[in-house]
Amino acid sequence: MADTLTRGTANQAGAIVNPNAAAEAQDFLPLKGIDHVEFWVGNAKQAAHYYRALWGFAPLAYAGLETGVRDRSSFVMVQNDIRFVFTAPIGPDGEIAEHVARHGDGVHDIAFAVDDVGAAWRETTSRGARSALEPTEVEGTKGTLRRSAIHTYGEVLHSFVDRSEYHGAFAPGYHRVAKPAPAATGQALLEVDHCVGNVALGDMNRFVEFYRDVLGFAQLIHYDDKVIHTDYSALMSKVMTNGNGRIKFPINEPAAGKKKSQIQEFLDYYGDAGTQHIALRTEDICGTVRALRERGIEFLGMPHAYYESLPDRVGDVGVPIETLEELGIEADRDEEGYLLQIFTRPVQDRPTFFFEIIERHGSRGFGVGNFKALFEAIEAEQARRGNL
Repeated sequence: MADTLTRGTANQAGAIVNPNAAAEAQDFLPLKGIDHVEFWVGNAKQAAHYYRALWGFAPLAYAGLETGVRDRSSFVMVQNDIRFVFTAPIGPDGEIAEHVARHGDGVHDIAFAVDDVGAAWRETTSRGARSALEPTEVEGTKGTLRRSAIHTYGEVLHSFVDRSEYHGAFAPGYHRVAKPAPAATGQALLEVDHCVGNVALGDMNRFVEFYRDVLGFAQLIHYDDKVIHTDYSALMSKVMTNGNGRIKFPINEPAAGKKKSQIQEFLDYYGDAGTQHIALRTEDICGTVRALRERGIEFLGMPHAYYESLPDRVGDVGVPIETLEELGIEADRDEEGYLLQIFTRPVQDRPTFFFEIIERHGSRGFGVGNFKALFEAIEAEQARRGNL
């Protein structure tokens, strides 16, 4: 392994932290942030309704038969700086239908905003990325949208998107939703904090090197199976980040254990490597979780014993422990500050993709102090499904 993948210091929880990760990231691929995340799903209209009525996303744009698109239906949903696209096949044939049949609903594309899609494509493909779309200009009545794309783990893509000369709602072929139904209120989801990829045993370091060598990322944190484990299962994880710190990608692989880990369960039901969960940042996790719970979003719960020991472990986190326990919110503290987080149950029938809600107060970590309790909660869910 290269030195840039291993150097760092162990924090109190035993994770290897590299405080210089952002400085070590290469600048050959300037990424402005995540432009959008596209999900391929079985029914885009129903998915759009679910994210509007329960999660508070507002409909922005639509593409389908009515807009001249013949093979798919897509809804663009937004909330603050989060932009999700839900795309479904119109017929039984084609790559979208095949993807949904194999994987169920899941992330297809984590797209980056860039200034030059041609340069992004050339820099990454020259370093070994497999091209998914050569630099392309898509003309529309609202201007020109530029895109290119590469493959990453499983069937997930990274598109590069330049909107500087496009002034429409989303992209050519999409029409703005003129009179959208009102979105649910009460939650405050601001941006994508990080996206977590699950890969097969032995593939974690390969994709760590992919993000380092192909996209110029650097390793921020390394958690091994001594840190993330219970009596039954374990995983290993390395967190990659780009130079401006706006994009963070933890990459997980299963580790040997007495029973099946959550990572292996994902791989078994998704049928490949894929995006396990997306963390959405908020500045009001209590209000957001309360609103989501009232509308039926299901979260993992923590036992009372977790909250009994929480004050000694994390100190004051600005929210009464009783409130955290009532809502099921977890807390963790590191050398830089603290965070509050909570995880949903899977948001589709297969036990694959879920969301995390996270509120940060200085901490750049991922809740390592919660890993054991979180794993035990996930294992309880696996046992209910007969998959532990």
